[in-house]
Amino acid sequence: MNSNKRPETMERITTPELAKTFIEEQVKELQEQIGDKKVLLALSGGVDSSVVAALLIKAIGKQLVCVHVNHGLLRKGEPEQVVEVFKNRMNANLVYVDAVDRFLDKLAGVSDPEKKRKIIGAEFIRVFEEEARRFDGIEFLAQGTIYPDILESDGVKAHHNVGGLPEDMQFELVEPLKLLFKDEVRVVGKALGLPSNMVFRQPFPGPGLGVRCLGAITRERLEAVRESDAILREEFAKHGLEGKVWQYFTVVPDFRSVGVKDGKRTFAYPVIIRAVNTTDAMTATVEDVPFELLQHITQRITTEVENVNRVLYDLTPKPSGTIEWE
Repeated sequence: MNSNKRPETMERITTPELAKTFIEEQVKELQEQIGDKKVLLALSGGVDSSVVAALLIKAIGKQLVCVHVNHGLLRKGEPEQVVEVFKNRMNANLVYVDAVDRFLDKLAGVSDPEKKRKIIGAEFIRVFEEEARRFDGIEFLAQGTIYPDILESDGVKAHHNVGGLPEDMQFELVEPLKLLFKDEVRVVGKALGLPSNMVFRQPFPGPGLGVRCLGAITRERLEAVRESDAILREEFAKHGLEGKVWQYFTVVPDFRSVGVKDGKRTFAYPVIIRAVNTTDAMTATVEDVPFELLQHITQRITTEVENVNRVLYDLTPKPSGTIEWE
């Protein structure tokens, strides 16, 4: 599977048996390509990079060096899950980088969404480069490229942010998933033993919660986004909406309103809930969430999340609204 074009005769991977065959073939190919050299991977914890990591661990074990950069913009529990799954369960050669302060200091006072994206992407490349230079003998760079990336972006998976490494770092690419569609990647991930909540993770923007903490990011509002999002995901899972709704999340805008809590006046932020269904992300409809559930979620968020006194539900389809707010 060295070509960048998917053969017309290639059978879609829809069953555990087909996934097992794919894994066996890829393990052989990876071992032949890599030999006794080392491979570097930016492991975000997303579906694609996680499946690539699991596949490479099976093929070459400790020759794979996984770098997980915690930039402070991940969802609640995600950095811990990466460490638990890959280091503790799979015994991976994992480097955990706590870069939270570094990223948030760079983003302080920046309100323009595109500037935020560029800062996050550029800083990720710098952090990853610094870590990459700490290791000797690395000749390969693994990426979670999948087939839609090749069709849509000429083969470079921009949201992994590794396309901007300096030219002197001449790595040979390792892209074992590059002929697979997303649904096939998930089947392979399950066959490799990855947990369901990692394999079936919702789409998540490259800048993470940075584009859901609207305007200039503050630690206060970022924490409100993280905590309210965790409550929303927990309640959707409890009430059978996990897997039924394509994407759901919270955003916190940069304005406050008057409210009341424990008989006292508050001046706090609103949390906005977004829940949409789509097949291609070009158009989207709003999920009809039961009103009783929305009331329950509202009660939990306004009670449990600090600096929040209102919860709103976004009723806007795409078009006219985009799925994300920034």
